[in-house]
Amino acid sequence: MAARLLPEEPEPLGLLALMRLHLARAEARFTHAGELVLLPGQDRSLWNRLMITEAVTLIEQTAALRRPGPYQIEAAIVACHAEVESWDATDWQQIVFLYDMLLQITPSPVVRLNRAVALRQVAGLETALAEVNELARDLDHYHLFHAIWGKMLLEFGHREQARASALRALELTQNRAEQSLLTRRLLEW
Repeated sequence: MAARLLPEEPEPLGLLALMRLHLARAEARFTHAGELVLLPGQDRSLWNRLMITEAVTLIEQTAALRRPGPYQIEAAIVACHAEVESWDATDWQQIVFLYDMLLQITPSPVVRLNRAVALRQVAGLETALAEVNELARDLDHYHLFHAIWGKMLLEFGHREQARASALRALELTQNRAEQSLLTRRLLEW
């Protein structure tokens, strides 16, 4: 409704695009048993391509208004994932660039954490892990920080630290789907 009432305001359009992009993936985000499926493992054939196309059109409209804002940039990041046919085809450099823009507008430890995940794909594990390590104090009570940190630590070969971080993430989340995912991870590690 806000996007309809304020067609020359880019942020309501950006938020609408972001919402459509997330809704477009809804069918693929959970298994039939209710287990969470992370982005790399989602069946992209279940994504609603029409909704993705509509969202991208909205992002293009907002870009033409030349007043970037957080919702527009977040939508553009999600679109980078939604427009490609596979995880491997993702334009990670573009995503890092968009996170850099987002940091200019809304600097926060959570944005830096998300940027580090994308940076992992561009600059490698060591660079990303260094970025994540710097966030430990600010994000100690954020479950996704510990989940991401644990996964990176495991990839780096620090198994016990990875388990401790995953346990901390499990302790901090109240979401049953996330708890189940973290429990499965711990059993695999």
